Amino acid sequence: MAVPPHTTGAGRTTAGRRVLPSAVMLRRADQGWLEVISGPMFSGKSEELIRRVTRYQLARVPTQIFKPALDDRFGTTEVVSHSKLSVAAEPVETADQLLHAVLDRTVVVGIDEGQFFDDGLVDVAAALAGAGKQVIVAGLDLDYRGRPFSPIPDLMLRAEYVTKALAVCHRCGGPGLFTQRVVESDELVVLGAEDAYEARCRRCYNPDEMVQSTFAV
Repeated sequence: MAVPPHTTGAGRTTAGRRVLPSAVMLRRADQGWLEVISGPMFSGKSEELIRRVTRYQLARVPTQIFKPALDDRFGTTEVVSHSKLSVAAEPVETADQLLHAVLDRTVVVGIDEGQFFDDGLVDVAAALAGAGKQVIVAGLDLDYRGRPFSPIPDLMLRAEYVTKALAVCHRCGGPGLFTQRVVESDELVVLGAEDAYEARCRRCYNPDEMVQSTFAV
């Protein structure tokens, strides 16, 4: 009677044949969930999103990344962090358009600047997670007035995993929780980076301050 070959630590039989993982491992991609990376500007949200989706891409997991079409600060077909890391992305106008752009084979769905999407993103993310997708959304949780920036807070409440990122206060170096607008505008959305916004801690944040401070060098 033949003795079955033993498995090795590398996951192969002594006969060189591949040993398949357990049924539970094979079904892991069927278990969808929602992750939210939130925080102020300059806290590394996009950088963390890029890091996570890149790991999946290196493992050859089918991945799609989306961004709001209105955010063209660093290009229209890439998510780019302030540290200049980047990953290819598909620009979409609405949450519904994003939903219909997700392919059946896609396992991981990355979404940058979630605060620029309509409130339908909450139901879309939930539907994708329910369909077995692993959804990662990055976005501002507070606007420049310190108010909840929809739809990120609602997504945080429905997420399995939430990462709260902090920046470094541009004034004192403390924990930057808020996004300080330093240009004059009453519009909710003003696209910009270093020239329009700063990260501020609780002590240094002043939502009524609309002029960038000048410091002696």
